[in-house]
This record gives sequence, C-alpha cells and structure tokens, in this order.
Amino acid sequence: MIPFNKPLVIGKELGYIKDAMKKQKLCGDGYYTHRCCVMIEEKMNCQKTLLTTSCTHSLEMCALLIDIMPGDEVIMPSFTFVSTANAFVLRGAKIIFVDIRPDTMNIDEKLIEAAITKKTKAIVVVHYAGVACEMDDIMKISKKYNLPVIEDAAQGFGSKYNGSFLGTIGVLGNFSFHETKNITCGEGGALLINNGIFNEYAEIIREKGTNRSKFWRGEVDKYTWVEAGSSYLPSELNAAFLTAQLEKMETINNNRLMSWKRYYDRLITLRDKGYLDLPVIPENCIQNGHMFYIKCRDEEMRDVLINFLKTHGINSVFHYIPLHSSPAGMKYGEFRGEDRWTTKESSRLIRLPMWYGLKKKDIDYIAGVISKFFEGHDKTND
Repeated sequence: MIPFNKPLVIGKELGYIKDAMKKQKLCGDGYYTHRCCVMIEEKMNCQKTLLTTSCTHSLEMCALLIDIMPGDEVIMPSFTFVSTANAFVLRGAKIIFVDIRPDTMNIDEKLIEAAITKKTKAIVVVHYAGVACEMDDIMKISKKYNLPVIEDAAQGFGSKYNGSFLGTIGVLGNFSFHETKNITCGEGGALLINNGIFNEYAEIIREKGTNRSKFWRGEVDKYTWVEAGSSYLPSELNAAFLTAQLEKMETINNNRLMSWKRYYDRLITLRDKGYLDLPVIPENCIQNGHMFYIKCRDEEMRDVLINFLKTHGINSVFHYIPLHSSPAGMKYGEFRGEDRWTTKESSRLIRLPMWYGLKKKDIDYIAGVISKFFEGHDKTND
C-alpha cells in the first residue's frame, strides 16, 4: 500500500533531542525554542514568532489577542478544518461563512465585503493547499473597514504571495507543524505577530496568563498572574525536532514541488480530455508542494475512484466536509450569500499521496492507475 503520508525525519532530529536533554531544560522557551523562532523570523522577515503546541492553539491565541467577545462575527470560508472556526467559537463569536473560489478552493475575496456588518470583528483567510488567497484585495477590505486579517497558513509554510511569505501579510499568521505538514515536529504550531502591539500580550497568553517571559529575560524580579491565558508553550524536545526540519526547509519544499510537478505532468492529458480538474496556481503565488489533489466530475465518481485506487494499493483521501453543513456549523455559524461552489467543489476533491521522498515510480504508478480508471469508465459508458 502506498500511504497517503509519511512523517518526515530529515536526519539531525535525534541528535538535537539528545542535546536538549543534556541542557536539562525540557519545558520550553529554552535554547531550541528560541532558535526555532529566530530561524522563522529570519527566513520570513517577520516581526515576532512564538512557537505553540499546535496551529489550533495558535488560532485560539489570535481570538484572545483581538479580544473576541460573545456576539462578535468572524468571516471565514466554510471549506476549512474545524480549528479555524473553533478558536473563535470558544470565545463566543458567530462564524460567518462565505463561498470559495472554484479555482484555488480559497475564500472568494469578492464576497467578503457583502458579509460585513457592524458586528464583524475579523476576517480569517485560509490558504488552502499552501496556495495564497488574493491578499491584496483582502487587505484593502481590511483597511477600509478597520478589520484585522488573520491568516490560517497551516498548510502554507514557505509559500509566498507577491513575494511575501504567507503568515506575514495579515496582522497575525498561523502555521501547523503536525506530522502531515511539510515541516513537522509531530504536533506543533507557530504564531507570527506582524504588529508589535500584540507582542507582550501574546507572551502573557502563551505563558498561562503570567509575565514569566519577562522574568526569564530579567525584566522583572518575579512573575505573577496578570491576564487570562493558557498553556500554549511546546516542550524543548518538540522544538529540537523542529529545528532539524527548519534547517532543511528549502530542501523539503523543493522535493515536494518536484513530486507535485510530476503528478501534474502525468495527469494533464486527463485534464485536457475533460476527465478531471487539476490544481490552479495563480501567477502571483509560489506554493510549497504541500498537497496534490484532483477533482472528479462529482461526489459519486470521487468515491468510486477512491475505492479503485485502494484496490490497487493506493491510499487517497478526500478532505473537509464544509463546516456550514455540520451540526456545529449550523449551531455556531451562518452561511452568508449563495453556496455556489463550497459544497460542490469539496465533494469532488481527492488528495493523492504526497510526502518528502515520494518515489517517481510511485507517482507514475498512481497516475497510471488513475488513467486506467477513466479509460475503463469510458468503455463502461460506451
């Protein structure tokens, strides 16, 4: 069986973990935590980075930082992971879902303004598959209505929009280092702060509501509880593992991009024949090869193809069930405007195996099985 994902170990992880143990500080905010943050800040030219235990927790910190209160509205796409909405629902917000673009599967920037009311507190964009939303237009709306833009760039580590790294464009950016992501430490995340007014408060929230970060820097002689917060700080072992991966960010992303291109080249004939749709990468976007997906004619064909691939030893999967159609989505949110594309496009999508080191022969085999499926389907129809 060709698996959908293989967690990456690039080489130096174990050595760095052993070194962290020798330093006898495992609880976080030690040498490796600091090193990771500096590396991200330098690579992405961002103002401040804080490692977190997950992208979920990073998003929860965002909700606290912008002071989400019960009754506030937060605009986002319905086609996303539950954490994007949960972070704001936990603070009492109502989620306003808007439709996506069928080409990139990202929020349709042209529909955001119509969804804004006096209760709107923030716009949350999700860079699906590591491909950027149309951020220039979204940031113009942000400026016009004085609304913060929060980037859920969980899948977009290393991707760019008009030369800027994802996560550095909105007021706050969020990354995931889950084992399915390009760069991983098993479970982990990062919060990118692009406005200095959040720096001190973010440190307090992440350290359980205390000013302990100031204490460790020698800025206060003792630390105390100063605000509401939680435990969002990962251990030094996670940070040590992550350090080894961050050092190889370009190598990892370039390898995945080669696999992405090989998939595309092997499947483009099927696209040209009208059997399936392939991902679209806008000219102003540089993606990171996080995901390769295809879109079938409809949900029924998608399910049949997934089963066909499984019988040939290939583990492929679909993705998000639109949040607005879920029980919690109906309870905590509302779809504003027409659901023209979200449900239709999400039900057509299949994600193909993708990881660092995926063999060319495996990609060719997968593409060949997909071709065989559609050739057989044609004969059946005949």
